[in-house]
Amino acid sequence: NALSDVYAMGAKPLTALSVSCFPVTVDPLTLAEILRGGQDKIKESGAILLGGHTVTDEELKYGLSVTGTVHPSKVFANAGAKEGDVLILTKPIGTGILTTAFKFDLISEQELSEAAEAMSTLNKAASEAMQRVGANACTDITGFGLLGHSLEMAKASDVQLVIDNSKIPKMNRVAELIKEEAVPGGAYPLPAAGPSPCYPAWFAVSGRRKTRA
Repeated sequence: NALSDVYAMGAKPLTALSVSCFPVTVDPLTLAEILRGGQDKIKESGAILLGGHTVTDEELKYGLSVTGTVHPSKVFANAGAKEGDVLILTKPIGTGILTTAFKFDLISEQELSEAAEAMSTLNKAASEAMQRVGANACTDITGFGLLGHSLEMAKASDVQLVIDNSKIPKMNRVAELIKEEAVPGGAYPLPAAGPSPCYPAWFAVSGRRKTRA
């Protein structure tokens, strides 16, 4: 996600710090494999890993803090969309649905591989293509999903986005798993934070208020 944020701005990753939370009940070799995978992607991006922090926690977590560089006049934001623009989606959607389903044993590891491959594919090539053609706006689609981040772009750009559901590439079993309530918590409101930006859209799709955390 951190690398994607940098790429979405049209920037080049320079350095990264890793942050991991690790349960003592999990084999340390698992942590080693996670760190190795992160290092491989950092190297692929052309950035340098400066170090990181590891703490004990009940739930396994891993992420990066990435610093990049971009010329101030060449920064891409989600606030520049204009009437008549064409929306381009660079990856199929459904990673949040599949990972949530896997947590609750609703899909197999093999079925999860489609999401794993998408998440481990850097957005470097897409960012470079965007810079060549000169896009008006860009955002990376993460926790709030396609609809949530589209809403953010529409509001920031003061435009309306028209999305044809039949043309959106989706991962296998996504529609089926939504009906089984395999929806990530970010798609629903938090008690203290008010409604999630994509809650109304997710509710319209799934027809349910329940979620799996």
